[in-house]
Amino acid sequence: KKKKFSYFKKKKKKISPEYSAHFRDNSLFIGGNLRNAVNSGLADFTPIFLSEIPRLFQDPDYKLDVALLQVSPPDKHGFCSLGTSVDCTRAAILAAKYVVGLVNKNVPRTHGDGQIHISHFQNVVHHDTSLPEIKAGGEVDEAADKIDSVLKNLTHHKDIGIHTEMCSDGMLHLVNSGVISNSYKYQHRGKTVSSFCMGSKKLYDFINDNPSVLFFDCSYVNDVGVIRSNDRVHAINSCIEAGEGGPLQTSNFFLLILFLFVLFLNEKKGCLICQQVDITGQVCADSIGTRMYSGVGGQMDFMRGASLSKEGKAIMAFSSTTGKGQSKIVPTLKQGSGVVTTRAHVQYVVTEYGFAKLYGKSLRERAKLLINLAHPDHRESLEKAAVERFGKLDLD
Repeated sequence: KKKKFSYFKKKKKKISPEYSAHFRDNSLFIGGNLRNAVNSGLADFTPIFLSEIPRLFQDPDYKLDVALLQVSPPDKHGFCSLGTSVDCTRAAILAAKYVVGLVNKNVPRTHGDGQIHISHFQNVVHHDTSLPEIKAGGEVDEAADKIDSVLKNLTHHKDIGIHTEMCSDGMLHLVNSGVISNSYKYQHRGKTVSSFCMGSKKLYDFINDNPSVLFFDCSYVNDVGVIRSNDRVHAINSCIEAGEGGPLQTSNFFLLILFLFVLFLNEKKGCLICQQVDITGQVCADSIGTRMYSGVGGQMDFMRGASLSKEGKAIMAFSSTTGKGQSKIVPTLKQGSGVVTTRAHVQYVVTEYGFAKLYGKSLRERAKLLINLAHPDHRESLEKAAVERFGKLDLD
């Protein structure tokens, strides 16, 4: 009898230890199905910017033997679409020795660089299955609610443009209400640009054969030069930890780059969210101490691109505490924590207690500003630690 082989456990979709002698996963971004395996030594993690993964695939020392990817059925000309995920998938196709196409009728046909001719596959498997969706009540849904709350407050703006690593359902209302027009973009005027998306069937139906939405390789979408070429770029990111006022003011006719990847790709799943920020502005977004949690992703790409954009803003937004009430603003990052965004790259920090502009501020000034953004229950201990480190915190 043929034994059905599964590398992942069915129910939890986690790596099965019994296959560790045959497979070793090397992840470029850690999801919930790999987190325990990576931290227990059963799998590996390679830190890398998302924008550089296509370049890595081209490196002669990093050889790809097989690329297995999901595509739409071919059109009358024989071209399949990569659908919701062009990001680094396109680069894998170009670099792999052997390419297998999993043809799924539920994959939407998207415009941009995601077309591949059926003749480019060495093997084709037909398997129709529903695409992953953000489900209500899960961690992804909670993260989506957070970014949606931001988007709901943008309805009074006009002519917003979208250039994002990842898009999701949150933008649909703004598109339908005419808030998102993309009419002031320098690159791809009139078009929403993304690298991949995750959301509901409503989102997948929206992007299907929609020429107003373009999906490109992540080496292009996340290129700092491409990002900064648009004026008034606002990049909204989050983090795991951060070091030590009034609503955030923006003008109409600005270009908003929503780095939705940060807030949406969170399944216990993979997420690049704020773990800690220290009182100098160092941001940890990939680990909790020495325990790896997610990855580097594209946070730095968009933070840097936005800060170099004319009248742009690089924004780090997060809740002041964890679900357990612990402060995300801390005197120092936990031992072993990785710095994803350096203190020199952070411009604006936002919590539910206001915002602070760290750009051009000294370490002492940053500490004072960030303490004011922390939860009131933690401000006294943070101020004590800051005074021991920097001396008197009174600002002129």
